[in-house]
Formats: sequence, structure tokens, C-alpha cells
Amino acid sequence: MAIGVWISLALYFVLMIAIGFYAWRKSTASSEEYMLGGRNLPPSVAALSAGASDMSGWLLLGLPGALFASGLVQAWIGIGLLVGALVNWIVVAPRLREQTERYDNSLTIPQFLACRFPSRAFALRTVSAIIVVVFFAVYTASGLVAGGKLFSSAFSGLISVGGVSDYSVGIWLTLGIVLTYTVIGGFLAVSLTDFVQGCIMMIALVLMPVVVLFGSGGGGLSQASETLSTVDPNFLSWTHGLTVVGFLSAVTWGLGYFGQPHIIVRFMAVRSVNEVSTARNIGMSWMAISLIGAICLGVFGRAYAVRNGLDIKDAETIFIVLADLLFHPLITGFLYAALLAAIMSTISSQLLVSSSSLTEDFYRLFLHKEASEQESVLIGRISVLLVGIAAAIIAGNPDSKVLGLVSHAWAGFGAAFGPLIILSLTWARMSGTGAVAGLVVGAVTVIVWIQLGWNSSFMGGPGVYEILPGFVASWLAIYLVSLATQSTGEFRAINT
Repeated sequence: MAIGVWISLALYFVLMIAIGFYAWRKSTASSEEYMLGGRNLPPSVAALSAGASDMSGWLLLGLPGALFASGLVQAWIGIGLLVGALVNWIVVAPRLREQTERYDNSLTIPQFLACRFPSRAFALRTVSAIIVVVFFAVYTASGLVAGGKLFSSAFSGLISVGGVSDYSVGIWLTLGIVLTYTVIGGFLAVSLTDFVQGCIMMIALVLMPVVVLFGSGGGGLSQASETLSTVDPNFLSWTHGLTVVGFLSAVTWGLGYFGQPHIIVRFMAVRSVNEVSTARNIGMSWMAISLIGAICLGVFGRAYAVRNGLDIKDAETIFIVLADLLFHPLITGFLYAALLAAIMSTISSQLLVSSSSLTEDFYRLFLHKEASEQESVLIGRISVLLVGIAAAIIAGNPDSKVLGLVSHAWAGFGAAFGPLIILSLTWARMSGTGAVAGLVVGAVTVIVWIQLGWNSSFMGGPGVYEILPGFVASWLAIYLVSLATQSTGEFRAINT
């Protein structure tokens, strides 16, 4: 491995840790600072932090890999996500920023729900916190799998230690760097590193497709189109083989946005409600550019692989393979850093949200209600370590698929929290009992759907992505149970 790659990666690691120490000095004196950055994020930081923590290694591995393997029809996932993110910024972001501060300055989603529905406060805090920690352990594991794949593919045989595989070393090295700046600097460190990482990711996703298409061996757009037509005449079709069920399963990924705690917590931290629209414009521009780049990478990467006789055993490693083949070692190191940025930005956000729930919704609820600010910050740091170790154990299987792990966790959060968050912010008639019902029904529906295999095959046809039945079932449960129950004091005015 060329020294230039190591230099680029070393500089990246040093920068991330330096940001962690800066945040430690700036914003870790209280729970609000450690867990929410003091609600003082500039729009640009909040926007790119939300985007970078959302996209993860899925953006550079999972999505390009799906397009590489199956063609342009897989792009509907990206389109669904883009629409879902836009609606999330419009409907959820301003309301959540205002209401979480109004309802007892809530620092976590479970805490907000408990304040919004006091009659079921205990049930909502405990059940939602359990769901957050369990699903985030799986979600974080998907990021560590991506990190393991990067190191096992790019550094094969170079970093194994004492019989431990490159994959395992990659997992623990990725986790170690993330834990360092997250434990030290808390939410501000995570948000600032997300901003830097988001910039790196976008540059990489613009640079690589251009070089793949027009560089040596690329052949240009017409040559790529011709090559792909010989591989599969329908490779560039948006609709070939796409059923109604398949289309819904793809675009309904966008429903997941409303219930992702690590994304919507950024809305709570924006400096003011008036700056949410600025953050939205920045965030959606970043997302559109990045998704287009990822789609182009998968499509043009397939054409390049065919034209140059590359044997790609794992489609999800196409970014890594092309980074190693086409660029100077210093640039290759930068591209590896972009992939690590995508991975680390999501892992750090998920670890911090899990830590916040363990601290605020378990420790301070059950063990020490009068914990000091310093004690709460310490417990938060310990919680980050524990969730990270649990995720690394789950990620131990090198055959795990990034997209598969992400899809399950995404669906779990989207179905459990999505309808709950939307209706709690917009429907004054919603009751605490309805909130609990929606939370439980959404999560259980997703788990049962996966266990029955209906996400792979449903009623003899193609599978239905579990977020769709989970989201619908949760919404209906909230609506019907709320109409059938009365919870005094919960039907409050909702700002629109």
C-alpha cells in the first residue's frame, strides 16, 4: 500500500480527533451541551450533519452496489429518500425545534414524547428508549460492517494482527476513532465532524463518477451506454421488471425519515426556528448532488468493470476497487477517507443518540433522578462505549450486507417513530395511549414481517419492504386508539 494513502488517512484521523478536543473545550459542561450542542448549531452545520449522519456507508457502498448489480431501476430508492427528506424538513423540522424546547426543554425524543403525553410518560420513555438502543445497535453495526469491508478490501493482509482478520481490525479501528471524538466532544464534536465529513463525501461522489466515465478506460457516456446495453439491454431502464409492489417498496424508504432519531435530533439543535428553512435548502442541495453521484458511480462503475475485465466479487466494494485503480495514492487516501467519513458520521450520531436515551431515559429515570450535570455527562460517555462494543460484536460476520442491515433498522425506526412524531407535532387530539399503541404496533409489525420473510416474498409475489405495513399499521393504531380514549391535559394547541 503506497505511503500516500496512509498519509491521507492519518491526516483525516488527526483532524477528526482534533475536532473532538475542540468540542470538549467548547461545549461539554452540561447535559444540554453534551447531548444537543446547546441548541446552537448554525444552519450549514445542522444541514450537513443531518445529511452525513443519514447517508452512512450505504451512500458509497450499498446504493452504488445495488445499481452496479441490478441497474438503474434501483435508483427509485434514492428518489424516495430525496422526497422523504424534503417533506421531513418542511413538516417535522420547524415544529420539532419549537416544541421540544417548549415541552420542558426536552433533550431526547423519548423525553419529548413523555412531556407531550404526560398520562403515558413512563411507558413512552421506556418503550421508545428500548427501541432506540436495540435498533441503533443493529444500525451502528451496519456502519462497522462497511468499515470492516473497506479495510479488508483495501488493506488485505497489511493490517491483520496476531491471526485477527483485516475485517475485524477494520471494525475495531473504525470504532476506536469514532469513540475517541464522540466520547470526548459529544454532540458538537459529532456535528462538526459530520460537517467536514459531508463535504468530503460530496467531493468524492462528484469526482469519482467523472473520472470513471471520462478517464483512462472509461470511454465516455456513449461508450458506457453501449457497453451496458451489451451486458443487459434493460440495465438503463427505470421500469423494467418493476412491479407496483416493487415500486412501493423502493420509494417508501422515504417514509423512514420521519422516525430516525439520529437525523431529527439535528432539527432540535438548529440555532433558531427561523433558520430551519436555510438549513433545509443547504441540506437538500447536498443530498441531491450526493445521491446523483452515488447513482452515477454504480452505473458507470459497471460499464468500466465490463470494459476493463474487472472481476468484482462483491458489488458493494466497487467504490473501493475503483479508488485503488484509478487515482494517485494521495487521492486514493482521500477517497478512502470519504468512505470512512460516511461510515463514521452515522456511527457517531447513532452512538450519541443511544447514549442520550440510556442517560436521560434509563439512568436518570430509574437509578439517579437527581444526577448532577457532570455525572450525566460521564454516564453519557460510558453509554457511548457500551453501545459501540455491542455493535462491534453484532458486526462480527464479514458476510453481512450493509444495505440489508440498514434496511431493517431504517424500517424499524421509520414505522415505530414516524407516524408518532408526525401526529404528535400536528394533531392536537392525539392521546398518550394512542402514542404507546403506535410505537409498539409499528415496531412489532416490522419485526414480525421480517421474521415471516414477507419482505422477500409476499403471497407468492415479490416481497414488500417492511416499513410500508409497519408505517400504515402504526398510523392506524395511533388514530383509532386516540379517538377511542381520552387523556385529560394532552389535547394542547399545536403550532403550525
